[in-house]
Amino acid sequence: MPDTNLAVPPAPPAAPGAPLPDASVPAATGARRRLERPTSAQPPRILWSYAAAIGGYHLVALLAFLPWFFSWTGVVLAFLGLYVFGTLGINLYYHRLLTHRGLVVTRPVEVVLAILGVCCAQDAPARWVAVHRRHHEHSDERPDPHSPLVSFFWGHVGWMLVENEDLSRLGIYDRYAKDIVRDRFQRRLERYYLPINLASWAVFYAAGFLASLAMGGTWMEAMQFGASLLVWGVFVRTVLVWHITWSVNSLAHLWGYRNYETEDDSRNNAFVAVITSGEGWHNNHHADPRSAAHGHRWYEWDGVFQAIRLLERLGLASNVVRPRAVPPAR
Repeated sequence: MPDTNLAVPPAPPAAPGAPLPDASVPAATGARRRLERPTSAQPPRILWSYAAAIGGYHLVALLAFLPWFFSWTGVVLAFLGLYVFGTLGINLYYHRLLTHRGLVVTRPVEVVLAILGVCCAQDAPARWVAVHRRHHEHSDERPDPHSPLVSFFWGHVGWMLVENEDLSRLGIYDRYAKDIVRDRFQRRLERYYLPINLASWAVFYAAGFLASLAMGGTWMEAMQFGASLLVWGVFVRTVLVWHITWSVNSLAHLWGYRNYETEDDSRNNAFVAVITSGEGWHNNHHADPRSAAHGHRWYEWDGVFQAIRLLERLGLASNVVRPRAVPPAR
């Protein structure tokens, strides 16, 4: 469990977290308030390591439009990977388990989930957790690392392309992720983050290359099939998972309805909920961050929580946190 001195966002006070009388009514429209970029991100200086990585992945993913890199197997792997890597690795493990401590899983399951999350190239778990906890502490205020009230582009991806002194590893880890870096396994993930990703590239390429040879293909056909699995199974899938994850930061703080009167601009966005397997019920989440269930009404489908319930039934997950309250029935 987290250190009690950590800045894990506390449960919201009763009044701000109170259910709204009719969740079907969107938040009031009108002039939306605007924020300036965080003071620690001024003046804007490009963070070239992140800009190069994000740009590079997008460029390689564009190879998918060339016929030589196409295979239906690669396409299937890309879309299966949205669930296996994105839903299980990022949404379940990075977010609901590590960041908010909404459940506990057995160590072997944690190792598998952690590797899946690392292979999404969204940074090591400790930094992801630290940034997200800071977001909850300052949600839609100027220190929020990625509020879309600055601009849609800033909330979606721009915040990662600019240096932010408040997000330096040593400082943010000490403030928000002491419980994570205290774990030897997490420290190893921090050290081997890049080798794990490179190994995943090799696995996808080698699987395609060897499978083609085993089926009687030529060396050139094996190279082509391996390349197709690498481009689709790694780069296309990773870029799609990125934008799906980022849509929670951007779309789900701008458009949708609200079940709870929180002090930020979080929204329940059905489109985001579908593409993220339940992360789009974001107003529910901000009202009750520790809950492992983000869907609080019968029609708010939460695929991540269904996976958690399955793990719980199999005896692989425990201490699953349920919602503190649900909004009134419509």
